[in-house]
Amino acid sequence: MSELKRLVYLAIAGVGFALGVVGVFVPLMPTTCFMLLAVWAATRSSPRLAGWIRAHPRFGPAVLAWEGERAIPRHAKRLAAAMLALSMLVLALTVSLLWLKLALIAGLALLGAWIVTRPEPAV
Repeated sequence: MSELKRLVYLAIAGVGFALGVVGVFVPLMPTTCFMLLAVWAATRSSPRLAGWIRAHPRFGPAVLAWEGERAIPRHAKRLAAAMLALSMLVLALTVSLLWLKLALIAGLALLGAWIVTRPEPAV
């Protein structure tokens, strides 16, 4: 891999990690999806960083559950469903174009259905 490509992946990993950390403190911002992005990019640029994220006591379990089982913990499913429902409500109240409102709500509903049908981690 070229040095430029490695640096781009490393930058993506850094931004993903930073956004994931922010998500710990900002109530409506997700953490796990950004950590998954960070690990994906770090695996291609810095295996040591990827290993560190996987071993991290706060971020590691969710990343390992997804990588190993494609599983999402029940509490994360509930939080995601609540945030999607809130987003649908905000869209219903703020978007004036009916076709756009329906398309966005349908997309969020499909995403919610996909999330809640993922298995839960075995451990």
